Formats: sequence, C-alpha cells, structure tokens
Amino acid sequence: MSHGRNECRIYVGNLPPDIRTKDIQDLFHKFGKVTFVDLKNRRGPPFAFVEFEDNRDADDAVKARDGYDYDGYRLRVEFPRGGGPGSYRGSRGGNSERSSGRDRGSRGPPARRSQFRVVVTGLPSSGSWQDLKDHMREAGDVCFADVYKDGTGVVEFLRHEDMKYAIKKLDDSRFRSHEGEVAYIRVREDASNDDRRGGERERDRSYSPRRRRGTPTYSPVQRSFSRSRSRSYNY
Repeated sequence: MSHGRNECRIYVGNLPPDIRTKDIQDLFHKFGKVTFVDLKNRRGPPFAFVEFEDNRDADDAVKARDGYDYDGYRLRVEFPRGGGPGSYRGSRGGNSERSSGRDRGSRGPPARRSQFRVVVTGLPSSGSWQDLKDHMREAGDVCFADVYKDGTGVVEFLRHEDMKYAIKKLDDSRFRSHEGEVAYIRVREDASNDDRRGGERERDRSYSPRRRRGTPTYSPVQRSFSRSRSRSYNY
C-alpha cells in the first residue's frame, strides 16, 4: 500500500544535545520499518523527522512516544502540520505547489498568524513551504510559512525573540529541499512589520483628540441669545 509522504512522516523535538541518528532509529524501530531519519543538530536545539514505510506505524509512534522521557528529556512527537492520518492534504513537493502559484488547498490551515514575519530569499526551485518551515523551526515556533515561484518565501513566528534569532542565526544558512537541492538563503525582517506597528500607533493618536481648557462649547449660542434679547427690549 502506498501512502503520501506526510502521512508517514513525524516530527521529533526536545531531543538531548548529543543525540545521534542511530539513537533515533533505536527509539522508533519497534513501531515499524523506518525508511529515513533526518536529524537537524547543526544549530540550536536538535530535532528530527522520521519517516516510516506505513502510515499506521507513524501513528503508533506518535501515540507512544509523545511525552516519552528519554535521557531526562520529555520528547515532543507529532505529525507536521497538514500531515498525518486523516489530515493529509497532498504532496509537499514544491513543483506541485508552484505550478498554481499559492495553492492554499495543499497545506493545512495555520493555527494562527503573527506580525513577527521574516522574508527569505534564495530558495531552490524544489523548496516547499514545509521544507522552509522545517528549516526555520531551528529558531523557534513557526506558525505560518509560504513559498513563491521566484524563490522567495515568508515565515511567521509566534514570538518576537524567535524572529530575531532566525535573522541572526539562519541568515546565510545552508538550506536543503526535500528533493536534495541545496542553497544558501538570506533571512531578513519583513519591512511591513514596522509599517503595521507605525500604523497602529498613528491610529491610537488619531482617536485621542485634545481640547483646550476654559473654552465652553455653549458660548456662541449664549452670545446670540443675548443679542436677540437686547433688540427685543429696545423695540
């Protein structure tokens, strides 16, 4: 039985710093045949992606190993967003997504959006939104990722400090797509972040009108009334 790649792929986080690929294989081999282990331990806290031959084995691994205490570290094991049994939405390959521009039907809906956004340039042609999200998770919690035909992408983080860490540590980093293409990418803060924050401050000021003290609003009416009374008595 053939399965989509995301149905058989799981994310493993909160790993000890000295973890090896063989250690991860030993952790999951009991659930079924492991076809690939992608360990990310170059910078920041290590994490990995594990692929099984059968999606049912991947499901069993998530249920058994999420929260598992491994060498004093409580593992975080889950399906990548948009993947897993019952939620698979199609191939994560960049070609199928890029053929229609930004096909939102091919990805799982993000949990939330954020103003902590970076722009990524220099992505290889086969780089997908999931590849980009996997790469940027080294900096922190990613809530949204997208890629474009021109080799650029956007990533949004849940926290401001994660965005700043990504700019500092992942700029000019080595990026590898799921098809094996390698490129060095540039990461910078989205300029519209400042525009949005400036607009919010401007709106706050516009809704706070200032009125000078000692200027009663009824004075023009009172003067008009006094003149009319004076003319009445003179007549």
